[in-house]
Amino acid sequence: MTARFFRRAIAWTDYRVAIDLVAPPGIDAPEAEYNIAPSQVVPILRRAPEGEYAPRHSIQIAPAFWGLVPVWWKQPLSEKKFSTFNARAETLADSATFSGAFRQGRCLVPASGFYAWSDGVPFAFAPTRAKWLCFAGLWSRAMIDGSEFDTFAIITTEPNLAVAGIATSMPVILAPQHYTRWLDTQARDPHALLKPCPSDALRCWPANPAVGNVRNQGQELLGE
Repeated sequence: MTARFFRRAIAWTDYRVAIDLVAPPGIDAPEAEYNIAPSQVVPILRRAPEGEYAPRHSIQIAPAFWGLVPVWWKQPLSEKKFSTFNARAETLADSATFSGAFRQGRCLVPASGFYAWSDGVPFAFAPTRAKWLCFAGLWSRAMIDGSEFDTFAIITTEPNLAVAGIATSMPVILAPQHYTRWLDTQARDPHALLKPCPSDALRCWPANPAVGNVRNQGQELLGE
């Protein structure tokens, strides 16, 4: 399970180096966040649907609620009792909740790392050779109380050796050369991308225990 992650400040130029992003005009890049939890609204990267600031099918950045609401969900959000902030890679294609987004709504979730807990102790994981990364995600646009509502989930997979001693799963971290392939829903089956990243691609250290409270924010939560 991936229930917390963090994102340092990422400039528009950094995004463009990694992917052909059309940034929103006149808008600053998202600020750093160090304790991102489910039910928060955070930026995702996706192919732009009709009616967005970016041309259709170009790559845009957009705010989305962490906790995917399937397109077929019509009840008030308060009545949704099942958890959808993570989607298991092994069951995506057959899941009533996630299969539609897997076919048509893939996204990238920009991050600088994630947290995992072992015996109540939080640990932070970050890339060893990069400033930031992208998790493989799914997004969906549902109609809730008469309004369009964009939501997303982070795909998880089995842990690599760097994570296995602490957690039983980890987010799917995509290599930059695979970002466009993941977003291209017309490309060949992307299941091969949904595997643990190499163990040496991540470093790990004890995080500040204060990260356990979602109300706490700030770079000091990393414990570096």
